[in-house]
Amino acid sequence: MSQPPEHQPREPRQHKRGLENDGGLAVRAAAARALVPVITGKGSLAGLDDHQVVARDRALFKALCYGACRTLPRLEALAAKLLIKPFKARDADVQALLLLGIHQLLYLRIPAHAAVGETAGAARLLDKEWATRVLNGCLRRLQREAAELQAEVDQDPAVALLHPQWLIKVLRQAWPDDWRAICDANNVPGPMTLRVNRHHGDREAYMDRLAAAGIQARLCLHAPDGITLETPCDVQLLPGFADGDVSVQDEAAQLTSVLLGPALAPRPGARVLDACCAPGGKTGHLLELFDIELHAVDSDAERLARVEDALGRLGLAARLAHGDATARDWWDGAPFDTILLDAPCSGSGVIRRHPDIKRLRRPSDIPALAALQARLLDNLWPLLRPGGTLLYATCSVLPEENSDQVDAFLARTPDAEATTPQDVAWGRPSGAGRQLLPEIDSHDGFFYARLKKRPGSRDGRTEKLPD
Repeated sequence: MSQPPEHQPREPRQHKRGLENDGGLAVRAAAARALVPVITGKGSLAGLDDHQVVARDRALFKALCYGACRTLPRLEALAAKLLIKPFKARDADVQALLLLGIHQLLYLRIPAHAAVGETAGAARLLDKEWATRVLNGCLRRLQREAAELQAEVDQDPAVALLHPQWLIKVLRQAWPDDWRAICDANNVPGPMTLRVNRHHGDREAYMDRLAAAGIQARLCLHAPDGITLETPCDVQLLPGFADGDVSVQDEAAQLTSVLLGPALAPRPGARVLDACCAPGGKTGHLLELFDIELHAVDSDAERLARVEDALGRLGLAARLAHGDATARDWWDGAPFDTILLDAPCSGSGVIRRHPDIKRLRRPSDIPALAALQARLLDNLWPLLRPGGTLLYATCSVLPEENSDQVDAFLARTPDAEATTPQDVAWGRPSGAGRQLLPEIDSHDGFFYARLKKRPGSRDGRTEKLPD
């Protein structure tokens, strides 16, 4: 069955001054190289560098890379049907070219002759001219037999739903009434949502600025600072982006500040810890809204530098520390009034933005991540003052990382109580927390649980009060 199309770039204008100057060949060769780590299970699209292709080809480059990852199960099943025998491991780049060619023919508004000819020709830029004939033959066969071959491979639910079988199984178990809708949402690129910086104005005024720039948008339903664009665009086209007037952040992620507002708004100067803070979207939002002393910690030095850059663009500052939130060597010893734990997770709620997750994530990762999340909760809870609030968040839809995790923490932590609001218009109750599932053309999948430390407690244990 066909899937909703990717962002639909047109074929770039071709050049005639040699292969290296041929944009059609070069962009496909670059995409094949970027895809090799994903299909071999050795790397992801994180940090994808689109500057390896000329500016006019960058939209096509990203559409090829992300689109191929999004549709990879069907692409690989079709490739197996088209090849007489599989490519050798050393020719993973040629395999990637075949997958990219299949994706173009089925999903992109690129003329078939260009999808076939430029993809096959790109093998020359990989120093594998022998592959041009193989690729050309496979793709031309797909042109002739696309309907029959797709019907055949789609007999496998993992192919038809574009998800690995193990993930389909856990989604069905967790969400028996919603698992197909989750898969559908995962298979469509997420919308581009903005967060307006209240230091620089409100979102209604920014909507007027977008309209003046010819950018169509609508207000988010649940995030009071959120605007969703009708069509994604380069951030440099956004009015005031360089000046920090606006940031890119999904609506579900913006709800962090809504949930922490009751704890922070009445406490000027509150000490706040943003644990696992990178890439810094929530860090910036908290500083835009509240008068707080924010400490931000992350174990990845490179990602922590990105947080510093993001805050610099916004004209904000936090106390950044490179450290492991399962340890305390970065802590100054003073308790925090509020802690945000945006915990490392499977990313199962943001697959549409990171489609390589479907290939790279393994079933064994989930228990390991759940164990890490438990260590983080247990280590950070004693750093919270009595009466303080900890907000646990993930971009996952799996109960093992979410409701089960929080319920287990509450069971072993007598001075913790859940205060997650149940009267909000978003998400659904899930144990002691609240779960948002990914929705097409709306928010990502996210989980929140707001926990309060009961007064009269110390180091994670409830003190016995005098009679």
